[in-house]
Amino acid sequence: MLRGTTLNRLAASAACLLAGILPAQAQDAPEPESNRFTAERVFDLEYAGTPRVSPDGESIVYVRHSMDRRSDQNRGDLWIIDVDSGEQRPLVTGGASAGGPVWSPDGTRLLYSTSAKGKPELRLLYLDTGKSFSLAQLEEGAAGAVWSPDGRQIAFTMFVPGETPSFAKPPSAPEGAKWNDPVRVFDDLTIRFDGQGYLKKGTDQLFVLSADGGSPRQLTFGEADLGQPAWLDNDTVLVSGNLAEDRDLDPIESEIYAVELKDKSIHALTDRDGPDYSPVVSPNGKTIAFLGFDDHVLSYEQDNLYLMDADGGNVRELAADLDRSMGKLAWAPNGRSLYVEIENAGQIDLFEIDTDGDHAIAVSGLGGTSIGRPYASADFSVSTEGRPVIAYTAGSTDRPAEIAVAGRRVKNRVLTALNDDVLPYLDLARIEEFTVKSGHDGREIEAWVALPPDFKADGSFPLLLEIHGGPHTMYGPFFAAEIQRYAADGYVTVWSNPRGSTGYGEEFAQLIDLAYPGNDYDDLMAVVDAMIERDYADPERLFVTGGSGGGVLTAWIVGKTNRFVAAATVKPVINWFTEALTGDIAAYVRRHWIREDPWDNPQAYFERSPISLVGHVETPTLVMVGEQDWRTPTWEAEQFYTALKLRKIDTALIRIPGSSHHIASRPSRLIAKTDNIMGWFRQYDPAAKDETAESETEDTAD
Repeated sequence: MLRGTTLNRLAASAACLLAGILPAQAQDAPEPESNRFTAERVFDLEYAGTPRVSPDGESIVYVRHSMDRRSDQNRGDLWIIDVDSGEQRPLVTGGASAGGPVWSPDGTRLLYSTSAKGKPELRLLYLDTGKSFSLAQLEEGAAGAVWSPDGRQIAFTMFVPGETPSFAKPPSAPEGAKWNDPVRVFDDLTIRFDGQGYLKKGTDQLFVLSADGGSPRQLTFGEADLGQPAWLDNDTVLVSGNLAEDRDLDPIESEIYAVELKDKSIHALTDRDGPDYSPVVSPNGKTIAFLGFDDHVLSYEQDNLYLMDADGGNVRELAADLDRSMGKLAWAPNGRSLYVEIENAGQIDLFEIDTDGDHAIAVSGLGGTSIGRPYASADFSVSTEGRPVIAYTAGSTDRPAEIAVAGRRVKNRVLTALNDDVLPYLDLARIEEFTVKSGHDGREIEAWVALPPDFKADGSFPLLLEIHGGPHTMYGPFFAAEIQRYAADGYVTVWSNPRGSTGYGEEFAQLIDLAYPGNDYDDLMAVVDAMIERDYADPERLFVTGGSGGGVLTAWIVGKTNRFVAAATVKPVINWFTEALTGDIAAYVRRHWIREDPWDNPQAYFERSPISLVGHVETPTLVMVGEQDWRTPTWEAEQFYTALKLRKIDTALIRIPGSSHHIASRPSRLIAKTDNIMGWFRQYDPAAKDETAESETEDTAD
């Protein structure tokens, strides 16, 4: 929902539900033999992720994701592609899901993660023999595993349990007695986190492990989380974290630390007020590239690119004139430039930025790894020696992510076609891009529309406005299962990047600072108006939905206008007061989002809360939330539901058993979210009502 910060910078996310809850959900859905994108097609989808090019640029290993019908899970297998011929073959398949491939520096071995008997496992695969062995079976999952430059050690971070606080020792229960579970005591500010539930006492710490296997050696200790390991040399590992005593109250603060293997000493290389993280060491080991910014305590600030010497000195910013937030970094093999993934006006581009700050787009068209909604999401890697080869996930409107390759001495092309057995035979929605002028200040707003297979611009089609979360995130022209489902059911489906979205410069994203929701409402209404003016939609058949930050805006919209026939707000924040005191990012909401204490200035929270407008709502509104959602907890959705019930406004509440804030964690939940929303909308669609009345009249006549 909010821009990522603490605990791996808090990813923004989405949620969903079980099929069959709304009785109307499948009444008019296309039959399975239809050429449209029906619900079960979600299980047919595959997509590529985590492309890792070999050091010499000759091969690419990637994770091939598929949807397991029996386990209802997204699973991963490892495949390898020959760059020149394009031939590919399975590398690690069957058994447990595999992921996180990392080439050894000499390109002879591949490290990857999987599980054995329910326990996380790091395995090492020898490319010449195809044989693998377990480096270590771990009690907790390893994160960010990286090879030392000499290929002899592997560094990673792993959760280390701490001592659970207690104020009393309970008596021992008699043998065979069934006493209540012991009480749980918490003394940290953040006691829950989305996707993890109630947090166990402990922290993420740095470990090293021999590449020959054995017992991991713990290098760091204490009460602060450390992550994102990177080798400075064979004797020193860099990590990011915040060792300050008040770290819980300043959730975005972080520094880059150097940890010495010989004596486990740790010292900071950065010291400014603001986050410093994602260190990437140059090929010669003399320069560290990293991301960060000076914290001005705003709801959003762009990540800038910096260089510093290996000892932390001579810090300088690169490409300060490039008004975009910097993403994932990788050094070019010659160490004279960096490749940086950047959201750029609805697209994801890979920029090459040299050490003098000059920059140009090296590759365009990245994306495709967000299956549910059309979020900007991609990955890439660069060879470390020999010819410079870039492997990346390629995104498009009609396909989930494929693996593509580019470089100065390689044929630029897409190497995979993972869905050619399914998607070419379906009547997918056609995607159009357009821009509108905001009704508030005339700013240009970028948007896309998915047109149903039988679309005609005759003003008769229902319109579904789908709003992204974040709100500091970006949609784009990417394949999305939810969008295709809505369009297949006959909805002209439109999505956009209103003010506050990333990818259009820092000033555009900051327009909603202390003003959210606000004039982003005007941006969204301009998008709807454009569809009506083009005769793409019937003004009497307008629907609106959105998740997380989009759920906030959906609830805000129905409090501002009655033009929508029905709405579905998914995992929204309804009351910023309760969100700031109970959400997993409570400290961030208080310090950066509202910048007031709720007990001192409750009005600052209330005036931006959709609950403040509930007295104006007349639109039938479905409310949906995951039962294990700790980003926008269930009581946020339930406040809106109860208020609508008290006002006798048509509403229903859908709670998703076992679901966190994230939408595509299981394929059936993604299906159920869209089908229940369409089932809700169908009950209020004037055209559907007319068809039902006509059918009942014919039955009476018969």
